[in-house]
Amino acid sequence: MKLSFLSLGAPLLPSILAAPTTSDNVEKRSPEPGQSQQEWVDTKYFHEPGAGDDWGHYDIRYFKGTPVSYEERGDTLTHLIRSYLNIFREKNIETWIAHGTLLGWWWNGRIMPWDWDLDTQVSSATLTWMGQNLNMTLHSYTDTLAGGPTTTHEYLLDVNPNSADRLRGDGQNVIDARWIDTRNGLFIDITGLAETNPSMQPGIWSCKNLHRYHTKDIYPLRETEFEGVPALVPYSLDRVLTQEYHQKAFTKTEHEGHRSDSSPEKAILQEVQVSRVRENKGPARQDVELQTREDGEHREHPLDNQLNGTHHL
Repeated sequence: MKLSFLSLGAPLLPSILAAPTTSDNVEKRSPEPGQSQQEWVDTKYFHEPGAGDDWGHYDIRYFKGTPVSYEERGDTLTHLIRSYLNIFREKNIETWIAHGTLLGWWWNGRIMPWDWDLDTQVSSATLTWMGQNLNMTLHSYTDTLAGGPTTTHEYLLDVNPNSADRLRGDGQNVIDARWIDTRNGLFIDITGLAETNPSMQPGIWSCKNLHRYHTKDIYPLRETEFEGVPALVPYSLDRVLTQEYHQKAFTKTEHEGHRSDSSPEKAILQEVQVSRVRENKGPARQDVELQTREDGEHREHPLDNQLNGTHHL
């Protein structure tokens, strides 16, 4: 499988325009129980217009006052992830899909129809570089979806200034960066992974939202496709998904009014992955083909032993 490395010396040419840095229309939050208004300080960097699915998945700076329709949400999220993956790849920035977005890949290579936002991850080194070189940059992206018109949209890459602190703290800044659609404020949550205690727990990576991984869970990243564009997924993706969602996520076919039949989509998806391995790396090798089991359990790969103790950024 292909493993991309971030080249800190590579020329990256972001499309930089003036981007909003603050908003007067910030979500009004209440003090914690037992705190007075004078004692309480809002430490949260990213703000949303409210809570819940209808109001909690928009950046307040671009929210238009009314939640988008089901159709607009789907269209926005599709353009969000396609623009993000393509632009990051063009700029040689290593990133991979995570959490519910990765589960959508497992089911059918697409966004789950009930999702309100998307999730990706980067290494802490990549996150630091993004903050130093691409923070608050606007990126214009032109795309054509199947059967649809060609459209151009702008996206803001905003890196949380609290991202340098790898501890959870008060929990208000667990999201390290966002890729935001300036049309309506829908976004991709970007979280960084770091070895926060390398002396006592070497090879254990975590984000500020308490997700933990072994090095060999993530690396080497696997080449695949998501929503029709090249993407990367964790190496031991079956183990990662099982730890986060348990077995039911791989067998439950009904959720929030949607029904899925996994068998045809999954069979096609697995075939696409193996085909892409062969296309990109020459003759397919059995030890690097996807080995996701129907029961969701982690299957040891012949390459796993070679990855022990290896750190990739």
